[in-house]
Amino acid sequence: MARFTLPRDLYHGKGSLEALKNLKGTRAMVCVGGGSMKRNGFLDKVNAYLKEAGMEVEVFEGIEPDPSVDTVMKGAEAMAKFQPDWIVAIGGGSPIDAAKAMWIKYEYPGITFEEMCVVFGIPELRKKARFCAIPSTSGTATEVTAFSVITDYEKGIKYPLADFEITPDVAIVDPELAETMPPKLVAHTGMDAITHAIEAYVSTANCDYTDPLAIFAIKMIQNDLVGSYKGDMAKRASMHNAQCLAGMAFSNALLGIVHSMAHKTGAVFEDLGAHIIHGAANAMYLPKVIAFNAKDETAKKRYGVIADYMGLEGTNDDEKVASLIKYLRGMNDALNIPQCIKNYGADSYSCEQGFVPENIFLERLPEIAKNAVGDACTGSNPRAISVEEMEKLLKCCYYDTEVDF
Repeated sequence: MARFTLPRDLYHGKGSLEALKNLKGTRAMVCVGGGSMKRNGFLDKVNAYLKEAGMEVEVFEGIEPDPSVDTVMKGAEAMAKFQPDWIVAIGGGSPIDAAKAMWIKYEYPGITFEEMCVVFGIPELRKKARFCAIPSTSGTATEVTAFSVITDYEKGIKYPLADFEITPDVAIVDPELAETMPPKLVAHTGMDAITHAIEAYVSTANCDYTDPLAIFAIKMIQNDLVGSYKGDMAKRASMHNAQCLAGMAFSNALLGIVHSMAHKTGAVFEDLGAHIIHGAANAMYLPKVIAFNAKDETAKKRYGVIADYMGLEGTNDDEKVASLIKYLRGMNDALNIPQCIKNYGADSYSCEQGFVPENIFLERLPEIAKNAVGDACTGSNPRAISVEEMEKLLKCCYYDTEVDF
């Protein structure tokens, strides 16, 4: 038996933020990030709509990119004091992901972070509060997913929390919020979205309910991402919907080792002065993982279907896989994303020598590979992978070399 779970209500289109006026409750805790939602007036709108709904409102702000375990615990403490019956998270994936984890801790004060990380092991929520998610970026789709990613900075590891319990009750997908994204964020979140859709389509947990969402999202992103990056706001609005469709697909079909690798490399080089931004990591690793997975015949056929749907060249599945890889690498070039870790600069742009030196990468590689194989996303990858193979694949992602194993 399989399961397909989405938010109870999804409001979309320009002006859909106003749907907050219809929430029924007494107290709302609004969780927000570093200030863009405040600067652009959206936080004030959220507060006003919630007050119009008759609620008392408190704001928990300052949630950092790649939210930490410490931030989660502080937010849960604030919720314990305020006792909200609605948690409203607005912004990019980080504040929404953090608020999901805070929600768990708020409802179950005794739970540890390690217990929260048990895949599909979170106890029943909604005994104290319901959850509304409002994304301002077009990539993570956390507003419709059963996932949250939290960083343990002591270990330098990003941990995915996974359980249908943290799928929001309400999602508001208003493209006006996405209009505020700078181009680099458009690029990274967009490549995150296409990775979600492609991994969902080839996942071992794909099904008739997820395939249409994944394949249509891929086509929309192909049509609209580069234009959105260049400032076309009609395409920006379309991308906001496309990433949400991709999220619906992967929340139910799960992901694969592109995300496993991105989770375990994102923060592990933080001591060198930068992160490998999640969407950029996905963009760099996706072509290599496709080459690795395509050694599996079932995965190869499904990549071929993707290539057909995108209108790419190829008379057989091998040629179609090659065309798909070439196309995705071309998207990286068009979006100013490097092709490999060696050329990934601290500012996320391509350079001759990136911020991760070869010797340090190789020194940390065995631990990274072991952690990536153990990541929650690895189990649904279409081709099984050993720690030794993961090391080889990560080397290909560092040096931009061919995957021939």
